[in-house]
Amino acid sequence: MRQEAMHILDGVAVEGRKFVTEPEAKRVLKAYGIESTNESLCQSEDEAVTAAKEIGYPVVMKLVSPQVVHKTEFNAVRLNIRNEDEVKAVYTEMIEMAKSSRFQVAGILVAETATGTEFIIGSIRDKQFGPLVMLGLGGIFVEIYKDVSYRLAPVEPIEVKDMISELKGRRMLDGFRGKEKVDTEALINAVVSVSQLLADFPNIAEMDLNPIFGNARGVKVADARIMLG
Repeated sequence: MRQEAMHILDGVAVEGRKFVTEPEAKRVLKAYGIESTNESLCQSEDEAVTAAKEIGYPVVMKLVSPQVVHKTEFNAVRLNIRNEDEVKAVYTEMIEMAKSSRFQVAGILVAETATGTEFIIGSIRDKQFGPLVMLGLGGIFVEIYKDVSYRLAPVEPIEVKDMISELKGRRMLDGFRGKEKVDTEALINAVVSVSQLLADFPNIAEMDLNPIFGNARGVKVADARIMLG
């Protein structure tokens, strides 16, 4: 577990990078038992079309570049792509945008469209106290209401239960207004695993798993960002 994550993070550091690309970050998470969306990193238009067919429409497409930290700022994320023509068009647009901006391109990520209640798991590293793990409801809950809870990492499951109880939007986990219930144990396990990852690797300065989608079948990380210190 730790060895695989170390191999990936050491490789990023050796290249002189602080930003861990999304596919690399998700491999780190996988090493700690944290599930991500079904996806494929593609190097050609044909690969993207094949991946989309295998994953199932609608899909999400993202530019993967070590220079693009916040993909939405560069229009490097496209949602609700419904057919082969759209896949080809988006692939071409993203590659052309990257070339015009002189970005290095690691590939185009084609991913499933996840569903469920949105969460965010994140972290900061306090100079005095060390790593803090954060859990919050995603979407407007974190953007407008700042509905989050923090604990020092690593945490135990009982502490995560307390974090959940502190969230103003905690009723969303129970299937509020017809939404599917969330597998609370899977969410707790994800927070515990992230907190252990933070404790194991002091060189992780920040982590942002947003959004995470939770439903009755578990939780999946749809987007992941890790910054090394």
